[in-house]
Amino acid sequence: WGSGAHREQVIDTDATVVTRLDAAGAVLVAKLTLGELAQGDIWFGGTTKNPWNLAQGASGSSAGPGSAVAAGLVTFAIGSETLGSISSPSTRNGVTGLRPTFGAVPRTGAMALSWTMDKLGPMARSVDDCRLVFSVIRGADGQDPTVSLPVDGRWVSDPRPLAGMRIAIVRTAFDATPARPSKAADDAAIAALERAGARLEPVTLPDAPYLALRTILTAEAAAAFDELTRSGRDAQLVQQGPQAWPATFRTARFLPAVDYINANRIRTTVMRQWASFIAPYDAVVVPTNFITQLLATNLTGHPAVILPHGFVPTSASDATPVPVSITVLGQLHGEASALRVAQAIEQGVGVHRRRPPMAT
Repeated sequence: WGSGAHREQVIDTDATVVTRLDAAGAVLVAKLTLGELAQGDIWFGGTTKNPWNLAQGASGSSAGPGSAVAAGLVTFAIGSETLGSISSPSTRNGVTGLRPTFGAVPRTGAMALSWTMDKLGPMARSVDDCRLVFSVIRGADGQDPTVSLPVDGRWVSDPRPLAGMRIAIVRTAFDATPARPSKAADDAAIAALERAGARLEPVTLPDAPYLALRTILTAEAAAAFDELTRSGRDAQLVQQGPQAWPATFRTARFLPAVDYINANRIRTTVMRQWASFIAPYDAVVVPTNFITQLLATNLTGHPAVILPHGFVPTSASDATPVPVSITVLGQLHGEASALRVAQAIEQGVGVHRRRPPMAT
């Protein structure tokens, strides 16, 4: 779990995703790092690096999967997301991540952070690889009660041409910052969809107090690691600043139960809003770094495909090219259509074929 308090931990059972991948013939190459207790890219062994620029961290919390896949050390890896932990490292390391619908993949055997938000999904070098891995790991295992889909082992695909799909685009989000570094890449991705026959319908995302709903994650995470806090072992975590987990877990104990319950009541309303908003569409194209979609869809449980679509300089003082990404959202259990649209972008821009330079 990347945690100094758990560095000697040995778990004597395999997660469901592991047993399913084993049965499908996958070869376990490595167990990779995540940011400490699923936050960032810092863990008790150091900082996981971005192979495109070793001066930069890999982001997280699925830092090891993002870095290792990008570096070509593994073909794919399993990441977890509660609020951006597949999305962010997929972007930083230039790999494709699939955050499935909440309740599509069993979390049995995985670390719990937020029981109502945690999701497991593949991170790979291509949309097809994500599709293949997802087809193996999805479906009920009889142990995670949030998963009701039957296990059918089908290849998750949508064969329709893009001209036969209804695809929305949040143009206001793309246009909000005309000088954004990723503008050329965004324009190229949108042009690729249009060349493939897509008719993009402009939409605006539902408005809601999304930031206030982070209370849900904070309260559930503190409950998940209650024993760690009570025992004082949280002092063994590497990160101890005001934004790190130890401080968050302690202050969360002062959250009123009324606030947590009301946040979940609002969340239910948001879920209904999003269900109505996305119902007419097979997919919605949106900037990955648009915080509204990231927080909203992690609360509502909608799936997302995050894929690299270009490169930008690391910063004003570092010209090293690093990847940027675009996101395709789908309906609940609509991964196949979201993957279809993502693949059209991938084929149109070809960024997924680029590889990081060898370190010297």
